Amino acid sequence: MAHNRWLRWLGPALHHPRLWHMSRRGIAMGMAIGVFFGFLIPIAQIPFSAAAAVALRANVPMAVASTLVTNPFTFGPVYYAAWKVGSFLLAKENTPPPVLPGDVTAGPAAATPNGLPWWQRAWNGVQAAGKPLVLGLVLFACTFGALSYVLVTLLWRAKVLLARRRRRRAAARRSSER
Repeated sequence: MAHNRWLRWLGPALHHPRLWHMSRRGIAMGMAIGVFFGFLIPIAQIPFSAAAAVALRANVPMAVASTLVTNPFTFGPVYYAAWKVGSFLLAKENTPPPVLPGDVTAGPAAATPNGLPWWQRAWNGVQAAGKPLVLGLVLFACTFGALSYVLVTLLWRAKVLLARRRRRRAAARRSSER
């Protein structure tokens, strides 16, 4: 990376050892950053998470990899759930679900009973979904980002404690055999 002309300008920032080292804090922080940006930003998640990982001295590969929490297979269900949560929190029970152009069964010139063409209905659906969707995505990003940090930290701690317990048992067995 030091010789890549596109990354050379970053200089010493990319060569910090904490960015590439497998440590509990670096992995947990990288995972939290990646999940946060994975939920929050639909486009260019990877550059944003990598930049945040560099700025916060988190593990860059983990930050980049964990953005894939939203991918082409999970994108639709995650965004629909975020919209539902945002609608519930904004107390908009009567908010219509977003209308996608593929949902229109009639031809493109068909009008609804109130006289709006399909494209205007679709745009109105996007506008109606906007605030609840953004609120839901922000809530998901913060909640699941923090939760991933806590889970990685707890799992790492449990692994260390189990390894320590195994070493103590092995040492006790060796000392009792003598």
